[in-house]
Amino acid sequence: IKEDLNQNHGKADLRLKLYTKPTMYALKTNYETYVSKSMLVAKSKFHVSTRTSDRLWTSTVTLSKGLRTREQEDEVSSQFVLKAIAYACKVPTTFVPEITDSEVPDEFKLHFDEDQELEQLINGQICFKVYPFLSDIQKAERKIILSGSFNPLHDGHLKLLEVAVSILGEGYPCFELSAVNADKPPLTVSQIKERKTVVISNQPYFYKKAELFPGSAFVIGVDTAARLINPKYYSGDYNRMLETLSSCKSTGCVFLVGGRNVDGDFKVLDDFDIPGELRDMFIPIPADKFRMDISSTEIRSRGNL
Repeated sequence: IKEDLNQNHGKADLRLKLYTKPTMYALKTNYETYVSKSMLVAKSKFHVSTRTSDRLWTSTVTLSKGLRTREQEDEVSSQFVLKAIAYACKVPTTFVPEITDSEVPDEFKLHFDEDQELEQLINGQICFKVYPFLSDIQKAERKIILSGSFNPLHDGHLKLLEVAVSILGEGYPCFELSAVNADKPPLTVSQIKERKTVVISNQPYFYKKAELFPGSAFVIGVDTAARLINPKYYSGDYNRMLETLSSCKSTGCVFLVGGRNVDGDFKVLDDFDIPGELRDMFIPIPADKFRMDISSTEIRSRGNL
């Protein structure tokens, strides 16, 4: 919560911003109240706006002069803010803000279509989108996430996620496509729609994904695990690597690691030296449960023959 109180020429402005973590952008709420007092006018006004991935909503209410004390005005505006947040989060409410018939909110609504949402995701205005046809994902206590480019999605991806679910025993399986890649240009809207998965994000790094999806189990290949523990990708700083992955661990996230061909040899998690303080964060997927050597790159190459 951030508060700024400024006084100028007899006017007092109280600006209050309520928001989730900056990385989330699931809901952002702005709330501002203005108190103007002069010889000619005495009025209170508050503004509320909510922003979700698919909607912007703003409302301005001018409270009747002399009807309430300042504390009562604060209570009314607080009720309005709570109701706005509940509405944006699609949570049913039973209370009604105590405003009179003359204090009609001046509202503005703007809805974003799928293409606009994806453009905003690519540009960093929102951080992820969950497709509604699998809305139960929001209720799952743990998400089992297989991240990738899925160009194309093949049987290996499906089998790997199936095995991961069987190992953990519970959780909501889903594919996550990152529109922004650490080593490649961002995907276009048309490319994202061609590869439509359950979750689209703009976070290429797992420590950022862990902030977006705390408590999740990320399914990765052993080549990715090797990069995660390699100080080379942390400006050569071993302690920075430990600190970054420890922050992932603090969110409750774990990594399920499947074997992969690395430089012509099939490698598993035991072939790599995981730091002791991070070892319980990495869970091996036995090769007898999953092994598929073909990749999306090889499938694309064969398709071009």
